Amino acid sequence: MFDGHQRTPADQTPRISESEWQSWNPGTKRLMAEAVGAFGLTAVAGLGDVAGFMTGGEVTAMARAIAPGLFVMAMIYAIGDVSGLHINPAVTLGFTVKRLFPARWLPTYWIAQLLGAVVAGFGLVALFGGDAASHAVTEPHGIEPWVALVLEVFLTWALVTVILGTADRAHLVGPNAAIAVGATIILCGLVALPLEGASMNPARSTGPAVATADFGSLWIYWVGPLIGALIAVAFASVVHAERHDEGQAVEAAAGKRG
Repeated sequence: MFDGHQRTPADQTPRISESEWQSWNPGTKRLMAEAVGAFGLTAVAGLGDVAGFMTGGEVTAMARAIAPGLFVMAMIYAIGDVSGLHINPAVTLGFTVKRLFPARWLPTYWIAQLLGAVVAGFGLVALFGGDAASHAVTEPHGIEPWVALVLEVFLTWALVTVILGTADRAHLVGPNAAIAVGATIILCGLVALPLEGASMNPARSTGPAVATADFGSLWIYWVGPLIGALIAVAFASVVHAERHDEGQAVEAAAGKRG
């Protein structure tokens, strides 16, 4: 296929064309899906944090952990076929290093994801003010920064491992990949959100940080997820040494052609 393998006769579903794979431009629809998805995820997660503060805890940590996972689950069903719905620089990095995604597309995907997240961050500031919106910034709570970093590495490893596994085994998992990914986000949030925000997503953390000019802990939420994604790729390369359906894996990572 795109890295030298032949497509099987039964694999006739339109994938990314060779010209698209080699181009710098993944197309407007893919980038729009990434920007809108990152906007929505940052808005949902950030709004939960803001609402929890403004209501004195009526929006509980459990609700704030569940909401982003449900959003991602729904959006995978809605527009996952357009761009692969990474909406997360760590996921894009994982797919790229795994060679399921064109390396040349990575910068534009990252830009789209960050743009959507930053717009959501400024939206929270516009709606609720800077003080309230500051509660959407992910940072350690009662733990040392290095502990938060280790947690982000571990949580992102778990998330990207699930994402890579459901992509490489798309013909076995199929649409249920959305359930697996959403459930993993919820699980990670339930155990770590009160400690350090359970971001697992540099874009989600960057949006509110930029909007409130609070960059003190942002490095944790870039370094941790990117390292976690690379570890997940190494792990997946060992346990899934042979791809089950490369065509479906590529489509899961980058969306369908068109």
